[in-house]
Amino acid sequence: MKFLNDAPRFLFFTGKGGVGKTSIACASAITLAHGGKKVLLVSTDPASNVGQVFGVSIGNTITDIPAAPGLSALEIDPEQAAAAYRERIIGPVRGLLPDKDIAAIAEQLSGSCTTEIASFNEFTGLLSGQDDITAAFDHVLFDTAPTGHTIRLLQLPGSWTEFLDDGKGDASCLGPLSGLEKQRAIYADAVAALADPHRTRLVLVSRAQRSTLAEITRTHRELADIGLTHQHVVINGVLPEPADDTDPLETAIRRREQAAIAALPDELAQLPTDQVPLKATNIVGIDALESLFTPDTGAVAAPPAATAQPLSAPLSALIDELDTDDHGLIMCMGKGGVGKTTIAAAIAVALASRGHQVHLTTTDPAAHLTETLGGELDNLQVSRIDPAEATEQYRNRVLTTKGKNLDERGRANLAEDLRSPCTEEVAVFQAFSRVINESSRKFVVVDTAPTGHTLLLLDATGSYHREIARQMGENTNYTTPLMRLQDPHATKVLLVTLAETTPVLEAAGLQADLQRAGIHPWAWVVNNSLAAAEPTSPLLQQRAAGEITEIDSITHRYSQRTAIVPMLAEEPVGTSALAALSKS
Repeated sequence: MKFLNDAPRFLFFTGKGGVGKTSIACASAITLAHGGKKVLLVSTDPASNVGQVFGVSIGNTITDIPAAPGLSALEIDPEQAAAAYRERIIGPVRGLLPDKDIAAIAEQLSGSCTTEIASFNEFTGLLSGQDDITAAFDHVLFDTAPTGHTIRLLQLPGSWTEFLDDGKGDASCLGPLSGLEKQRAIYADAVAALADPHRTRLVLVSRAQRSTLAEITRTHRELADIGLTHQHVVINGVLPEPADDTDPLETAIRRREQAAIAALPDELAQLPTDQVPLKATNIVGIDALESLFTPDTGAVAAPPAATAQPLSAPLSALIDELDTDDHGLIMCMGKGGVGKTTIAAAIAVALASRGHQVHLTTTDPAAHLTETLGGELDNLQVSRIDPAEATEQYRNRVLTTKGKNLDERGRANLAEDLRSPCTEEVAVFQAFSRVINESSRKFVVVDTAPTGHTLLLLDATGSYHREIARQMGENTNYTTPLMRLQDPHATKVLLVTLAETTPVLEAAGLQADLQRAGIHPWAWVVNNSLAAAEPTSPLLQQRAAGEITEIDSITHRYSQRTAIVPMLAEEPVGTSALAALSKS
């Protein structure tokens, strides 16, 4: 693999969710360790699954991987990091201040802004070299969060340094920012390390798909704009050339992938590029990871016929149930890259085609609904909760209202406060709340961001609910966004997954988190199922056979309603293709 040649100390693996960043990062870590290097693999993804891939419980402490001498791993757990961060701030004043003041500080530090800052502090400590934790390692590999989160994470060193240097920050960020001042030197070192090609290499991981290749093109540009230019491309899971053309599905997938690769823009095609072939089995466990970069030799044996049983659980059955109402909130959640955007769009198109008023929106910074729809449809409104746009609208609204009667100096101070990075959290939450309210009179279908982002958004929703409940006291005549999400008659949550180990485990974990918040998923959707498509090629049959256990686990352990959407020969882009998908 070219991207591992003369590897620098730090390697970042980034890309759209679901493209296999974790598998590529883990296999790279094993390869470097086998070469005699001491390697630390760090996950900064709020929905990390490094431990699942290695079959080892890792968590927020450095853990040796017994089956790979020289390799250790660490998962930066956002909640643990936030708890430790809060304690560093509250601990010194506990017992010195009244309980009500301690409670007020704790509430100020309860939001997702604090969670992100705390995770960021852990990340920069590792990257800057000022944390002794990395001193013993030759290489530190970062399995980063999905693209939108990664870009934000990588931009934070610059934005927070500027934020502190300009003396910004006021009441809205007082709690989260109170622990940042002493981090100036660490942030400066982190910025320097990120921009130094001799110390840092960015690996853009993609699938051979039009949408994910477009995503890493955008990532390439965004990273280059902030000075991170030393980049490599890895195209993962490329279907090998078939031995014959007897399986139409295999032939179509191969043709589609090669066309997507051939259409790479010049700026991406000129970067050093590796292709990793699709394997017959899931990449879980040391043996599978060691084989990931090794070409297969010989023919793949077809599985026993009994394991490739046909499956029938159409998406149309779920849509028929939804159709019995005339309004409601439908939220498609799950790991990045499982096809939430496609499923959400297919449901929205189907309901609009049946005469319902439908608003289809996304909270995913990397989603592109208009590209998926490929056109307009009667009864269907499409929007995107854009963080930058929502933040700008929020700032203008606050300046117009709260700043209306302020003098020039007061308005300047308010405007400066509203440039805080924490303002985005409030703005996106308010936009999300407005969308939820629309669902009382029409269907609102939400394509959510990858799991970690969604949980942070729900955390903000819960914080708002607690504050409203505190203010209202015994008055129960109110409805918060969280209460609407908890109402099974008002909200239907669909967990979208692939029939693979890691996405299923992550969806199960998300379901458990939702249930703890009083939100009970309504159905699961297994997307892009080879088992449901009934392929005839040995390679695809092997992968189809591997899906059966996961589908059985979903239908018997996790979900009372399940739809299984087959892998299609052509990508479902455009309203006609989406309408056909909804009838499958």
